[in-house]
Amino acid sequence: MTNSNNLVVNVQGCCAPQENNLNFKTISNNSKDHLPVAIIGAGPVGLAAAAHLVSRGQTFILLEGGSQVGANILTWGHIRLFSPWRYNVDKVAKSLLEQINWTHPELEKLPTGKELVEQYLEPLSNLSEIQPYIQLNTKVVSIGKKDIDKMKTLNRENIPFVIHTESNGTYKTFEARAVIDATGTWGNPNPATSSGVWLNEEKSLHEQVFYGIPNILGKEKERYANKRVAVVGGGHSAINTLLDLAKLKEAYDKTEIIWIMRRQHVEDAYGGEEKDALAARGELGSRIHSLVDEQKIKVVTPFRIQEVRKTQEGIMIKGNKDNEESILNGIEEVIVNAGSRPDLTILNEVRIAIDSATESVEALAPLIDPNIHSCGTVRPHGEKELRQPEKDLYIVGAKSYGRAPTFLMATGYEQVRSIAAYLSGDVESAKKVELDLPETGVCSVNLNAKKSGCDNSNSCN
Repeated sequence: MTNSNNLVVNVQGCCAPQENNLNFKTISNNSKDHLPVAIIGAGPVGLAAAAHLVSRGQTFILLEGGSQVGANILTWGHIRLFSPWRYNVDKVAKSLLEQINWTHPELEKLPTGKELVEQYLEPLSNLSEIQPYIQLNTKVVSIGKKDIDKMKTLNRENIPFVIHTESNGTYKTFEARAVIDATGTWGNPNPATSSGVWLNEEKSLHEQVFYGIPNILGKEKERYANKRVAVVGGGHSAINTLLDLAKLKEAYDKTEIIWIMRRQHVEDAYGGEEKDALAARGELGSRIHSLVDEQKIKVVTPFRIQEVRKTQEGIMIKGNKDNEESILNGIEEVIVNAGSRPDLTILNEVRIAIDSATESVEALAPLIDPNIHSCGTVRPHGEKELRQPEKDLYIVGAKSYGRAPTFLMATGYEQVRSIAAYLSGDVESAKKVELDLPETGVCSVNLNAKKSGCDNSNSCN
């Protein structure tokens, strides 16, 4: 999008200028217009951004740190999503794929992470309009402005972005006219401690603590069979983990499952159940509800973990329960599903507005803060809300939500649709809302965070 030329004043000396030492120079604002848009991250939202830019005739590069598209998703490829295919495929990406006779998976079927990559992301990335512009094994280490640092303001918006990367031990840079950061939060987990602080004792237990959703019924079966396992967290990831452990317990009856979370009541974790418009998500709540009632899972809540440490008896988890110190001993394995947080280090040299509590894009915080909302559905939003102080820089996808847990892929698709429209000069389209999301069945606003049980920004886990 082209703006009128800017009149730039170069001042001789540091302080109040005199009229005779002003040097007026007109700088063209077209200095970066020929450059591509840089997309960081080749997950669902990053690839959707590429599809929307293709549809508008815009050039781009897509930088991905993994060895293939959807690399982060494949780390939980065995998990089945609770949203059906109808919500997981971007509309413009679908149109591009149908030009090569791609067949849309069954609309109401629930894909696994692996199926999402193999049946959708890989075909999308292999399109002739997209594949040549993807750089795999290219880890972004920093984003900045060409030849200036964060402090410099003069003519800043007309200066290209420079993306610093490392690729197989080689340093490379890329220039861009705009940047869309779709790197997500997966792989940057929160610790088990309720304070959110990483302590050395917990770090040292990396061989017995797993962050994420392990393949309990597959390659990790022997690790957890007949063990005393603690699961930390109160969201859908924790419930998926618990359901797999319960299935494992059917074959290995000495398996002991302990569910630790901060919620005031275990019922707060069940969600909408039959009221949830995403039936599979509601079913997760109903299934875990039954397992707890049948006492196949021991629940410890509200429990605020202060320390995780190795002892002679195994792993000790010390915390606060009902305002008294409580200790869980003899734990053999810990699985932490306490949410993730964005890694903002690559953005240190650009100007960004991030909410201090949620670490989300600042304008989104009132919509998604779990201290206020117990809602899995967020009002659609686009370029305007995602706009950063650094012109033409956008944080999208799960990373735009920071530590908040309510992100859905369809929301990310709407984000990049709006941004691609704006970067193409179609401001009216950028302003439109073209998305309907399913309700959770549990939406409410709770300023005191009593009903939802949220006590801080770590997703109420």
